[in-house]
Amino acid sequence: MKSKKALFGFILLTILFSSVGAIARDYYQIKVYTLENKAQENMVDAYLEDAYLPALHRAGIKTVGVFKPVEEDPAVGTKIFVFIPLKNLGQLETVEDKVIKDKEYLKNGQAYLDAKHDNPPYVRIESILLRAFENQPEFFVPKYDTPKSDHIFELRSYQGPTEKLWRQKVHMFNKGGECALFKKLVFSAVFYGEVLSGSAMPNLMYMTSFSDRKSNKEHWDAFRDHPDWNALKDKPEYANTVSHIDKWLCHPTAYSDI
Repeated sequence: MKSKKALFGFILLTILFSSVGAIARDYYQIKVYTLENKAQENMVDAYLEDAYLPALHRAGIKTVGVFKPVEEDPAVGTKIFVFIPLKNLGQLETVEDKVIKDKEYLKNGQAYLDAKHDNPPYVRIESILLRAFENQPEFFVPKYDTPKSDHIFELRSYQGPTEKLWRQKVHMFNKGGECALFKKLVFSAVFYGEVLSGSAMPNLMYMTSFSDRKSNKEHWDAFRDHPDWNALKDKPEYANTVSHIDKWLCHPTAYSDI
């Protein structure tokens, strides 16, 4: 009997210390609305501001980011990005269950939810699921003194040619020093994440933030000229790890929590 109790105690201690040593990481859902005209943009905006974000707040997601490409970006007027941070994958299911049963959501989102098949509020919605990098396991909300309409959030997507090479690019960010350099140069990253599910894989995505366009340019100039970056990018173990890059310069919407 004593030996069984001792064994059980040892197992409990092992589980306890294993849990303590593990680093919990955020999960993120990014919803990408593709639009074809101003009427769709207005309807999605009204839905997000009046119905969806308030419902997410009531369901326990307190901070949701909504971003649109800046005026000179080719994607302006055609994309809306919604960033939803999650503490675990279970929230992905439970939060949506709460939202679709929320009476205020159903009332305030009626125009969007009851849109006709020949007058839809969007062309398509893409949902991207990510897990936060080890180097930044939680998302970050920047604070700036400039007007919110001047803030710049740069969303980047780096696709890898193979899973193995993609993992090397993730390693480059976490262990190689790329995240550390962004932090040193105060890029104020909202998140870095490995794409677990999405239309383009293998892939990683991250979002940096800046007080305005001038700050965005100055930060990237400093990054490209920094000796740490010039040494890192030429390391042979990180060669050919990115096959395609997408980037969007965005402003937050007036109703965005970030």
